[in-house]
Amino acid sequence: MTLTRENIRNGFIRKMMEEAPPGFRMLSEEELEASLSGMFPAGRPEGDVWLFGYGSLIWNPAFHFAERRIGTVRGLHRRFCLWTTLGRGTPERPGLMLALDRGGSCKGVAFRIEADKAAEELQIVWRREMVSHAYIPRWVTVETADGPVRAITFTINRRHERYVGQQMADAEAARVIAVASGAARSIWKIPSSTCTS
Repeated sequence: MTLTRENIRNGFIRKMMEEAPPGFRMLSEEELEASLSGMFPAGRPEGDVWLFGYGSLIWNPAFHFAERRIGTVRGLHRRFCLWTTLGRGTPERPGLMLALDRGGSCKGVAFRIEADKAAEELQIVWRREMVSHAYIPRWVTVETADGPVRAITFTINRRHERYVGQQMADAEAARVIAVASGAARSIWKIPSSTCTS
């Protein structure tokens, strides 16, 4: 099964999380809504919204966007720093997932979502990325060739019980990823583009 906007909207990720081993706490619908509305002073987007992707959002965004720009965020770097025993791993063979952690910089893609689509598309993004407490959404400045943009991105929650911390060397992370096995390793296939322009 490919991870698509339809699968996200119909609850595929939420159902997968409900079947997770002990230790996965999902955000309630109320918590999801509060997290999303809390990103905007008026509680909802009032114009175009930029979103910064640094992992699978780059090659499989699953949301509609009008424009994308390559860009860099300073003060955060991409790292496999989140244990997973669901999807990309199991309790016996856990995997690692990407998140943005403190320090360094990260090159990725900034996506512009048009104002009239922002509320609906961000609902999809939140149901994909914010299903648990592992990530913290925040605003960052993305440096692009056409100038800086303010964008939402998802950073690691360092207080989360599945946060790896700084003690794992890159070689050990690579070993973990190489032997990890989970039921959803195949769902992150590359679908057709979701750019609307």
